[in-house]
Amino acid sequence: MTGLIDVHSHFLLPEYVAAAERAGHLRPDGMPGWPGWTVQKHLDLMDRNEIATALLSVSSPGVHFGDDFRAQVLARRVNESAAELGRDHPGRFGFFASLPLPDVQGALVELEYAYDVLHADGVVLMSNAGGLYPGEPSWEPLWRALNDRSAVVLLHPTSPPQWRQVALDRPRPMIEFLFDSARAVTDLALTGIFTRYPDIQFVVAHGGVLPLLGDRLDHFRRTFAPDSLPSVTPQLDNLWYDVAGTPDAVMGDRVLYGSDYCFTPADAVGRQFAALDARSGDWRERVRANAERLAGAKSRRKVAM
Repeated sequence: MTGLIDVHSHFLLPEYVAAAERAGHLRPDGMPGWPGWTVQKHLDLMDRNEIATALLSVSSPGVHFGDDFRAQVLARRVNESAAELGRDHPGRFGFFASLPLPDVQGALVELEYAYDVLHADGVVLMSNAGGLYPGEPSWEPLWRALNDRSAVVLLHPTSPPQWRQVALDRPRPMIEFLFDSARAVTDLALTGIFTRYPDIQFVVAHGGVLPLLGDRLDHFRRTFAPDSLPSVTPQLDNLWYDVAGTPDAVMGDRVLYGSDYCFTPADAVGRQFAALDARSGDWRERVRANAERLAGAKSRRKVAM
């Protein structure tokens, strides 16, 4: 097949939903409820929209619900299931492994297993984990390990720790997800993670608005702290961004396709395709070429190592 590569695509196991509901996530991130997912529905959506391969991941709220051991078990379960889907449907599914953050040691163990045994395509990290943002100093060993593997990291938004005060009873994916991604990306830039670990390839989910952040941060830096903060815009220029949830996305040099299925319903995925087709006749070729660039960059670094 010569179709698209969907870098932002979710799957749901019944045992994952049960674990989340036991932890109180009956309406995940303020949405009406958990969507339904089956592998056949996912394949049907892919075929209708000429998606060759979907890279599966667990969405917000992730796999850690307050207990490190249970999070380790759940991460292992969803990762093994995703790898099995790839074996059962060769070429159609890859996956980004879930890690049980903020348990850093557990995350390192699962990272090794996911890459060396399950052959994951990368990892998915939430924009915060238990209220800790990715510049958290205790996460440094994880960034080193990801850099050593030239990992692809899908940075996916989740609810901020103070969501009850700021969401005002609205679904958090509507507004708060964008803001929390901005917090996470800012933290990664200003703590030097992007520059210290250049072999990590970050894909920012729902990232269409985030390149605008660089101008704001650099204006602040030049005005108030010229000697104490790094320039942000060049760091953001090296990230990848997917178009999930942004039908009028600007097709820049580092934009990738993401459907956000199954949390975005199939009919909404179809409407986004129609909007993108109407806006740009060559967008499919461009995002597929970008996905191949991403995979190629990762492969070249692995060979060099």
